[in-house]
Amino acid sequence: MALKIALAQIAPVWLDRAATLDKIVDQVEKAASGGANLVVFGEALLPGYPFWPELTGGAKFESDVQKDLFAHYAENSADISRGTLDPLTEKAAELGIAIYVGTIEHAAERGGFSLYATLVYISPDGNIGSSHRKLMPTYEERLVWSPGDGHGLRVHSLGEFTVGGLNCWENWMPLPRAALYGQGENLHIAVWPGSRRNTQDITRFIARESRSYVVSVSGMMHRDWIPDEVPHADLIRASASGWLADGGSCVAGPGGNWLLEPQTEEEGLFLVDVSIDAVARERHNFDPAGHYSRPDVTRLKVNRKRQKTVSFD
Repeated sequence: MALKIALAQIAPVWLDRAATLDKIVDQVEKAASGGANLVVFGEALLPGYPFWPELTGGAKFESDVQKDLFAHYAENSADISRGTLDPLTEKAAELGIAIYVGTIEHAAERGGFSLYATLVYISPDGNIGSSHRKLMPTYEERLVWSPGDGHGLRVHSLGEFTVGGLNCWENWMPLPRAALYGQGENLHIAVWPGSRRNTQDITRFIARESRSYVVSVSGMMHRDWIPDEVPHADLIRASASGWLADGGSCVAGPGGNWLLEPQTEEEGLFLVDVSIDAVARERHNFDPAGHYSRPDVTRLKVNRKRQKTVSFD
């Protein structure tokens, strides 16, 4: 059985949750009309990646600029438990299409203002199957995002495939990858803020390591697309140079071959067909969680507990 995957390489309406959500829903409709069973969006697309810390002195303590931008970002983040993503879950159920989307999430059980880069899986019947908070924000991201937990390290059945996903540089972390392989993953989703330099090497590497399909989906952002409504927009534009994220979405087969080479400097919806037969062929000589593993020698323990500050008896 073949599966048709849509890679939605788009830019957000930067830091505007409502407008970006409308844009995402439109892409879901286009993907479904193209026959896709799954549509994937980039990291932190809703409402956008935090490009400003490295451009505006993000490490300066007690900076009004950083406080203004963080407050605006928090206001436009998603509260998944209170239905922010309902337009997407409803659209998934209406069209019978699965969705992976990168969101910025705030959570009441962690105070409501700390932010997480969360990769959300929505099933074709409209249920949120997992919300994976990025385990470790990368470098300047730590000035904006909080570390996540293992609760979302889960896989999902989609036709004959078992699909799982990670955020950006989590894909460089061997143990989270192994946690997904060990659950039978054979279709790996890697989401990125954008840039070919992130996707061109690791996409094929993970495919060869896992003998799985790897779908890397990136967002896009250009200096000229920064809305005037964003606090300190002129300051950010003055420090930026052209592309902040130029795409790089691509797909590698389980043998490491390109099915879709990295796409850059254009928004687009790219459709790729995948077949489980190719996975079986490549697992013949190497299966990382199967015949080529040694659980009597090395095993991985994963804590899936959602981390909370307070628990009540």
